[in-house]
Amino acid sequence: FVLLGLSGYPELEAIYFVLVLCMYLVILLGNGVIIIVSVYDTHLHTPMYFFLSNLSFLDICYISSSIPLFLSSFLTSKKTISFSGYGVQMFLSFAMGATECVLLSMMAFDRYVAICNPLQYPIIMSKASYVSMAAGSWIGGGSNSVLQTSLAMRLPFCGDNVITHFTCEILAVLKLACANISINIISMVVANMIFLVGPVLFIFVTYVFILSTILRIPSAEGRRKAFSTCSAHLIVVIIFYGTILFMYAKPKAKDSSGADKEQVTDKIISLFYGVVTPMLNPLIYSLRNKDVKAAVKSILCQKCLSEGM
Repeated sequence: FVLLGLSGYPELEAIYFVLVLCMYLVILLGNGVIIIVSVYDTHLHTPMYFFLSNLSFLDICYISSSIPLFLSSFLTSKKTISFSGYGVQMFLSFAMGATECVLLSMMAFDRYVAICNPLQYPIIMSKASYVSMAAGSWIGGGSNSVLQTSLAMRLPFCGDNVITHFTCEILAVLKLACANISINIISMVVANMIFLVGPVLFIFVTYVFILSTILRIPSAEGRRKAFSTCSAHLIVVIIFYGTILFMYAKPKAKDSSGADKEQVTDKIISLFYGVVTPMLNPLIYSLRNKDVKAAVKSILCQKCLSEGM
């Protein structure tokens, strides 16, 4: 497959290379720090930080499946990906995307129990429970990815196999198939209902109960503290699902000039969804979280003391 990316706009390639490279390094650093502090600081051995470390690991896997190839395309005239490379990239994209949708809903349930039923929180969100919830998210996302990737890999492709995206975006790839793709479309619709619409509705209902509970708290300080425990997760959910909905639900342009502008816009939105969202996740959680800041300082102090000794 030939990935065009921004080859039609050479003046933008240098800017995007530096920009995406910096964001990729920030993603690795930020999410890596979240994972390290969640593992090494015993104060963070809680369901919320366990889910958060899973989310950070997921973002690293997702971004590493496409960004290195994307960056290398700026440094060489070869802008192709092999059929096997396309399969691996598609598998990781489907697996990480579906897993993140379910994982965000599990994090919403964690916040619901913590705020709406705090006395039962240690029982409901026991270690066996939250580990099983995270494992179920990964298994569900992986199973869906195996199905979607196997259906896509069996399709015959003919013609130039040119994709006007940075990565093997599934809808762009299906357009190149010279066979009936009705099964692929049906499976994707069913998967979207399960892994996209289902978690969105679950999160919405969960936050209705959370907000109603917060509003019943008599003191303003109590309401502020309760809302601060779920505000970071709510921001991540809005950014994640908002980008997806805007990317796939916006109307299509009918004229050719509008279609060309739309393609550029789609590429930028796809880049935002693929790079900016994983970069913002650790920033949102760390900047708004005193526990993470304290854990980072503690680990750095221990490192300095060990080096001093």
